[in-house]
Amino acid sequence: MAARSKMRKTAIAGSGPAPAGQGAVGQAQPKLSHYDSSGRATMVDVSGKPPTVRTAEASARVVMSPKVLAALPANPKGDPFEVARIAGIQAAKRTWELIPMCHPVALSFVDISYSLCEDGVALLSRATTTAGTGVEMEALTAVSVAALTIYDMCKALDKGIEIRSIQLERKQGGKSGEYQRSSAGKSAVDAGKAK
Repeated sequence: MAARSKMRKTAIAGSGPAPAGQGAVGQAQPKLSHYDSSGRATMVDVSGKPPTVRTAEASARVVMSPKVLAALPANPKGDPFEVARIAGIQAAKRTWELIPMCHPVALSFVDISYSLCEDGVALLSRATTTAGTGVEMEALTAVSVAALTIYDMCKALDKGIEIRSIQLERKQGGKSGEYQRSSAGKSAVDAGKAK
């Protein structure tokens, strides 16, 4: 048992980014924030950070056949998009219960929008808070659960529906500043205008 624990610590310690100064020439490599110096998983202490406005957006695609797409308005379980939107909002508020090292964050706004595409549905989540930590995980959780809910609402018609490209699109606020996904990595919502 002790040997297994030691192996796990070695694997964790060795799997992170290279120490500062060992990355690309002239660039310090960031360190994983959820591990202490011994490689043990830990919650980041944000008590010293001032509360600031933080926002994040995340996207996902639910790929389905034209037959399933055409049947969406007549779904006997109800409007899959509205059910998915509510599920995503609920999930965002409970992110800290699902992801072990996430902080409980008081969300001031969260919502999900969607657009229909040739091959399915593109989803976009938006989350906002005023806190000492960001809302990237809340936005990602919201869009993930919204996508899973669409699968649940439609699986009777096709078990082969796929959830793809769950990704952070942008974030603002906090010490790490602004992040915007580059145009090279196409957004899941590029295919259509969000409703």
